[in-house]
Amino acid sequence: MTPAWNRQRPSAMPSHKYRDVYSRVAVPLTERQWPTRRLTAAPLWVPVDLRDGNQALAEPMDPDRKRRFFELMVTMGYKEIEVGYPSASQTDYDFVRLIAEQGIAPDDVTIVVFTPARRELIERTVASIQGIRNDVVIHMYTATAPVWRGVVLGHDRETLKELILDGGRDILKLAGDLSNVRFQFSPEVFNLTEPDYALEICDAMTELWEACPQRPVVLNLPATVEIATPNVYADQIEYMHRHLARRDSVILSVHPHNDRGTGIACAELAVLAGAERVEGCIFGNGERTGNVDIATLALNLHAQGIDPMIDFSDIDQIRRTVEHATRLDIHPRHPYAGDLVHTAFSGTHQDAIRKGFAEHRTRASSADAEWRVPYLPIDPADLGRSYDAVIRVNSQSGKGGIAYLLETEFGIELPRRLQIDFARHVQRHTDASGDEVTAPQLWKLFEQAYLRPATTVTLSGYQTSNSRTTITVRVDGTDHTSVHEGVGPVEALTGALAAHGHPVDVVSLHQTSTGTGNDSEALTLLEYRTNGTTRWAAGRDRSVLAASLAAVIRAAI
Repeated sequence: MTPAWNRQRPSAMPSHKYRDVYSRVAVPLTERQWPTRRLTAAPLWVPVDLRDGNQALAEPMDPDRKRRFFELMVTMGYKEIEVGYPSASQTDYDFVRLIAEQGIAPDDVTIVVFTPARRELIERTVASIQGIRNDVVIHMYTATAPVWRGVVLGHDRETLKELILDGGRDILKLAGDLSNVRFQFSPEVFNLTEPDYALEICDAMTELWEACPQRPVVLNLPATVEIATPNVYADQIEYMHRHLARRDSVILSVHPHNDRGTGIACAELAVLAGAERVEGCIFGNGERTGNVDIATLALNLHAQGIDPMIDFSDIDQIRRTVEHATRLDIHPRHPYAGDLVHTAFSGTHQDAIRKGFAEHRTRASSADAEWRVPYLPIDPADLGRSYDAVIRVNSQSGKGGIAYLLETEFGIELPRRLQIDFARHVQRHTDASGDEVTAPQLWKLFEQAYLRPATTVTLSGYQTSNSRTTITVRVDGTDHTSVHEGVGPVEALTGALAAHGHPVDVVSLHQTSTGTGNDSEALTLLEYRTNGTTRWAAGRDRSVLAASLAAVIRAAI
């Protein structure tokens, strides 16, 4: 019986058309080790933006964009880069030849090229790498899942295995004697392939290619079309990891896609399950919903105190280059890289972040100070970002965010009760406009609320000498001078104002400043009571005393 709190009704969607993955791919694994493991080091990252990502673009990269992207990846520290599909297009072939002829790849970067298991395409691929001095990986793939075997390729298990081995033999014949070349095989749609068949094919390839620790073979196991929860993929990877022949001569690699939106989780669990290498795209470009995002994966490690081995210290420059190369915009909410991912509009978030920053500053003198600012999993400064846009104000914001912006932009520290009062003014403005409010706009609203010009009552002059203060106030156009003994200038002024019908009951005075250095001004924040209501006024001047007296005059208006 459906519980009373569950009011959901069956949808009109034909969900019965689909079979769950558990009925299609049964993984013979009863004892799993991956759930109790922890990530402790970065895997080998292999960006495939120049091949797999490029194939997914409406307008593939031209040579200039491709080269700029390649140089970015080298600068970031990637040591193995898939550079193209040389048998698929002249542009890809020419780019591989550019690497061979101009030596644009540093010596410690391994070049990966991609080919199907077809002789003429393998020949074209091997021709493209001639003269490359770097280590090279020839990556051969064939789809192995039942639907692909039967519907797309027209083979049964045995004939497909022989086709794959024929491709492997061609690669061995054409490139086996090249000392700088290693081999990689991907059973495409591995995650929908019967586990025993995937194991059989992979073992046959490592035997054919005589995998050994000195010349290991990469076995890349793609989730080409994501169809299950990440734990299923982890089971599949662990099964292969524990049962592969020549395991010490295999680099176990994964290539998750993101059709279900869980590519990141699939990759992380796959590494726990035994994978040592991850293929993907920086920021996740790829067919359909994309390849796994290796920037997010790397920065997830960074956020756990693990060196990702890739440099993201100027993430905005990385993003601009990727956007230029792909002509695809990075979403503002994209993890780590989006414009808004370090930005809080919510009042409760802003208040927590402001307090976290304040607490962090008390510990920042230590180089090993732990980062623990609420709502910010990593320090934006790690990515080359300033704190300017961490807090932004709109109708959802609260006093904490408003105070933070005024403090960071102008150096103004508002007392808590004034934060509450000013937040009401800002809320009225944002409710009426519906727009975000910038720091300069906040300052303008502050001036309108607390620094409005005096009209009815003004301070014409004052003098202080020892314990005597002479005050001249102008009320309704007439000057009134009075002398006050034994009190400070502020009390003298309030006495003079009260004598002429403008009493100001001062509750508290708070001193702060605007700006820094020679350009700074004193800012006095005055809390006062009038007709039983507590209000605020402010005064600004180079002199702290003059600023305080100006605040009292504004309170008398």
